[in-house]
Amino acid sequence: MLLYISLALLYTAVTADLQCTLIPGTLTQLDAGSGQVYGVNAEGGIFHWVDEEWVQVPGGLIHVTVGPAGVWGVNAANYIYKIQDNTWVQVSGLLKQIDAGGEQFIAGVNSGDAIYCVDQAGTTSRETGLPWINIAGGLKYYSCGPIGCWGVNSANQIFYRYSVSPTECQGSQWTEVEGSLTMIEVGIDGSVYGVAADGKVFRRDGICPNTPTGTTWTQLDTCGSFKHVSYDSGYLWLITLKGQIVRCAVPESTAANLL
Repeated sequence: MLLYISLALLYTAVTADLQCTLIPGTLTQLDAGSGQVYGVNAEGGIFHWVDEEWVQVPGGLIHVTVGPAGVWGVNAANYIYKIQDNTWVQVSGLLKQIDAGGEQFIAGVNSGDAIYCVDQAGTTSRETGLPWINIAGGLKYYSCGPIGCWGVNSANQIFYRYSVSPTECQGSQWTEVEGSLTMIEVGIDGSVYGVAADGKVFRRDGICPNTPTGTTWTQLDTCGSFKHVSYDSGYLWLITLKGQIVRCAVPESTAANLL
């Protein structure tokens, strides 16, 4: 209890941009989207944030995602699951990371860093055999939103995918974006956040339909070092190197400038 109080005091801080609070529990990965938050812990347990507390969900996953495409996840064997009729249903394919932030389409990468997506028709169907589309290139993390998809490769280079749409989730071409990140997440409002190898957290500014890759990276004034970030509905969710969960309120003035 004393350790938790000490950590809470450390992370309950008002910075130039954020007011952050330590959330009870430990996770290895989480995702925020469409007003919901899901996460997984080191044992593969799945948790849903409901009424300011974590509620365990049956099943075992190493990566979970929630967004306009629903709730999806992958387990330690890279099998893919989605919630359908309030239960996990396995679908075809193998991925190590999956993202449901696109406009009712899903995307992700496999153990060999190959990139795949399923368009809106396949994602919203009740079929378990999904028409996966291979996207040229190689990434270790891939995330989508309303203004395209972003990813990082094994060298921590950052890429943006043009012309992605619900009916053509594969998009058209890549462009490299300056910077270096180990993971990147796109919010359902189009905002983009990422974590660098040194644990610093960055936000991409200047994103709009006419400038989908944005203009600059802004380092956020957060306490500590982090390994994972996700954003939704005015809150930034972070995981520290030790698995602690930190939630930061993003001021409206800041959030309004994300698009």
